[in-house]
Amino acid sequence: ACQHVQPKTAIIDLGCSRGEAMAPLIDRFGVYNRHIGIETSQPMLEACRTRFKGLIDVGVVEIIDMDLRQKFPPVSASVIMSVLTLQFIPINYRQHIVQRSYDALMPGGCLIVVEKLLGSDAIIDKIMTSNYAALKASNGYTAESIDRKALSLEGVLVPVTSAWNEELIRQGGFRHIDCFWRWMNFAGWI
Repeated sequence: ACQHVQPKTAIIDLGCSRGEAMAPLIDRFGVYNRHIGIETSQPMLEACRTRFKGLIDVGVVEIIDMDLRQKFPPVSASVIMSVLTLQFIPINYRQHIVQRSYDALMPGGCLIVVEKLLGSDAIIDKIMTSNYAALKASNGYTAESIDRKALSLEGVLVPVTSAWNEELIRQGGFRHIDCFWRWMNFAGWI
C-alpha cells in the first residue's frame, strides 16, 4: 500500500474493524493524507474511534458508520483496503462495492483485498478448514470454541473461491491483478 499512497489523497479501509490495517499507514503518512475507516459494527466503531480519538479530533482520521451496500465515501483515494470484509457482504452487492472502489481510485492507486476462501473443490476445502481448526487448537482454542465460532459465522461469512475473487476484481474494472499472499484458505490481492 505504501508504494501507492499519493499525498493529499484519501486512504480508505473498508470494514476497518479496530483499525489494525489503518494504523501503519496513519503512522507513516499522518497529516499528509486523509485516513477514512468504514465500519458498521457498533462495538468495532467504538473501539476504532477510541483508538484514534486524538487523530479524529484534529481531522487526520475519520471513522464512518456506513453500509457499503448503500453508500461509498465520496473521495479520491490512492489506496483502498478491504481486509476480510467482502466475505461478510451478500454476494449480490460485492461487485458494486469493487466497482465503486475502482471509480474512487486515482490513477496509480491500488485496491488491496484480503479474503477467506473456499477451496477449489470440496476435498481441498475440507483439508484447509480442518488444518485451520487444528492451528486454532494448537494455539489454545478449545474444540467447543472452534465449533461455536464456525456455527456463529455460518451464513454470515460467505467465502468464494480464489478464481471468483479475482474475476470479481477484474469485472470491477481492474486490469493489473495479482495474488501477493496466500496461506491455507486465506489470500490477498493487489
